Amino acid sequence: QVQLVESGGGLVQAGGSLRLSCATSGLTFSTYTMGWFRQAPGKEREFVADITSSGSTTYYADSVKGRFTISRDNAKNTVYLQMDSLDFEDTALYHCAAGRSGPIAFRSGLDVDYWGQGTQVTVSS
Repeated sequence: QVQLVESGGGLVQAGGSLRLSCATSGLTFSTYTMGWFRQAPGKEREFVADITSSGSTTYYADSVKGRFTISRDNAKNTVYLQMDSLDFEDTALYHCAAGRSGPIAFRSGLDVDYWGQGTQVTVSS
């Protein structure tokens, strides 16, 4: 049984930082592209960042570029999202995702193999 379990969310003041983790089990982690998506109340799910299976390439949404950093540890089957300079607009439920589709399909969220349940990030202004 595949599991993706996020942690690290919480309440933080604007300008602060959080580090999200997504621990996985039941899948061959090193063969999957991993990513983070988020969904704010009343809004559609939004792609945040992804990282290739080897960790050699990362990609970010324009809204988080320069503030967020995605990384992975294939020995620990875990993907991370370091979030700095947080803004009120970053408030959302953050989900990690695993997939083997091409980048466009993966970032659309329509071709993701596995999703985590999410961890809430709330940024106070």
